[in-house]
Amino acid sequence: MIPWLRKVMGLVRGDDKPEHLKLGEAGEEAAAKYLKSIGYKILGRRVRFKGRYELDIVARDGEVLVFVEVKTRSGEVFGRPIDSIKRGKIKSLTKAAWEYIRRLKNKQIYYRFDVVEVVGDDPSEYKIRHIKDAFKSARRHYF
Repeated sequence: MIPWLRKVMGLVRGDDKPEHLKLGEAGEEAAAKYLKSIGYKILGRRVRFKGRYELDIVARDGEVLVFVEVKTRSGEVFGRPIDSIKRGKIKSLTKAAWEYIRRLKNKQIYYRFDVVEVVGDDPSEYKIRHIKDAFKSARRHYF
């Protein structure tokens, strides 16, 4: 690849992923470890539907199915990570969650949307915040 193009894309020499993607993956890993440590059962990570809808983490908290959106930032200069979740993102998360539930055999299930904020550059020093029931579905859905 052309050196200046690698720089524009945020790629480091000998590396295929931009730094922001690596930070996001590390944040998702930290979030999954955190959720396990508080007793959640991880059912899936990076669950995709129809190519455009993705759930970062699907977990169980007791009898509740939890769809977790992970937001990772190196700092909070521009606000908290949760502030970046706007109406469009909530709508796409809701569609992905409905598709996940639709594929379950037992559709009579309680579910919620959580957000895990991961802040920091160094995985050993991440600040993790867990916001339970962070938002409601974009609209009601019947199966």
